[in-house]
Amino acid sequence: MSDYIYTLLGWLLFAAHTSLVVGVTLRVIMKRRPVGVSLAWLALIYAIPILGVATYILFGEVRLGRKRAERAKAMYRPHADWINVLVARFPGQQFVVSDPARPIYELVKARLNMPMLSGNGMTLLQQPGEILAALQADIRAARSSCYLEYYIWYPGGRADAIAFELMDAVRRGVDCRLLLDSVGSADFFRSHWPRRLREAGVKVVEVLPVGAFRLLFERQDLRMHRKLVVIDDDVAYTGSMNLVDPACFKQNAGVGQWVDIMLRIRGPIVPIFWSLFVWDWEMETGERLLEQLEYHPISCLDNQLKLQLLPSGPFMGGDAIQQSLLTSIYQARRRLVLITPYFVPDDPLVAALCSAADRGVEVQLVLPARNDSRMVNYACNAFFDELLSAGVEIHLYGAGLLHTKCVLVDHQFALVGTVNLDKRSLWLNFEMTLLIDDGQAMGELLQLADSYLSDAEPVSWLEWRQRPLRKRIAENLFYLLSPLL
Repeated sequence: MSDYIYTLLGWLLFAAHTSLVVGVTLRVIMKRRPVGVSLAWLALIYAIPILGVATYILFGEVRLGRKRAERAKAMYRPHADWINVLVARFPGQQFVVSDPARPIYELVKARLNMPMLSGNGMTLLQQPGEILAALQADIRAARSSCYLEYYIWYPGGRADAIAFELMDAVRRGVDCRLLLDSVGSADFFRSHWPRRLREAGVKVVEVLPVGAFRLLFERQDLRMHRKLVVIDDDVAYTGSMNLVDPACFKQNAGVGQWVDIMLRIRGPIVPIFWSLFVWDWEMETGERLLEQLEYHPISCLDNQLKLQLLPSGPFMGGDAIQQSLLTSIYQARRRLVLITPYFVPDDPLVAALCSAADRGVEVQLVLPARNDSRMVNYACNAFFDELLSAGVEIHLYGAGLLHTKCVLVDHQFALVGTVNLDKRSLWLNFEMTLLIDDGQAMGELLQLADSYLSDAEPVSWLEWRQRPLRKRIAENLFYLLSPLL
């Protein structure tokens, strides 16, 4: 009798296992994602069925929770109407978008309802001390509001001075709010700072919190990766630098200090930044701040710097950020510079870069020589052969972990912001990018790129092909997993 029971249990477990694998397989197929992504998931599921199925259930689909989905649906129309009314208030917005930037502008306007606005001022900040000092001074001068949103706030050093400035601002009656990613800012939330800031009156929100119970309802690796500051209705910041002091941050990672930039912006585009912050605030808390700003465009600057904000994320515009990136590459005619700390491209991006090099464009890819993620580093290196053989220049920056993220196209326009050139940034995380359509600003950004190139070593295709076999095996292994990274 016992043998019969064991046999029956065995068949029941086999049937349950088979049904689970077949069911998940059908779900992967019906999602109609890029073929490489689907095949990578199927390979994982059939190679290690139990672990593969569990991994897919946890990380295979975009699940941000029912409440966020309902809020996003309810929020879209009020926010879109607010932006349309806002733009109508700005005088003197008759300008011509440059021909190279126009396809991106039209795409973003159609997908995301984000306008391009002229009359802005922009300061490129390249040193951590300079960035933190400017931010501290602007918070100290704030009259009505200080809104900050970061992936990482790491306590210590000059980052603590920002916390003290926020507490001082609250005492002056300034509305101070913080949106910080739960994973990226885990050290911050384990410190004494959240309690101190909240007791002082700063509103601190942990974005996309993680936990074992939440695994059942929300995908835990979808992160808020934006770097966004809006002070009053006058000044905005974005770029690649988190709220950290590089002299204190990840000192044991063996990659040197992180190298970043931030853009300090004034002018008509600032309330668009503000609207993105209040969108994220409402998405996370349910509190609507949209009607609190009555912006009067009296401080528009007397210049023609044209800017357009490109927010991205699971609820925003589908593949708009990826299509904008591909369009930028195909628009290049003379020189294309791509600077990113993490490079794990998909097939369309690799094809676009090779195509640009084939038609005579000088394509320069600038990456850090040392990366804080070994897995990503191997996956990145797996693409070098194809790119180098097509004529793409790859330069490895050695003066720290180059964390700047920008794409520079000829002397025409640029994409600068928080987006890495990997699938996580292009498809999963909440990110932001700024389209800069201005030759004068491009000159400064190209000087920045040239300074990075002067501290970088070019990769020789012949020498690269002589690397050890063990590295090739590791690279090709992680290449197979690159659609899932």
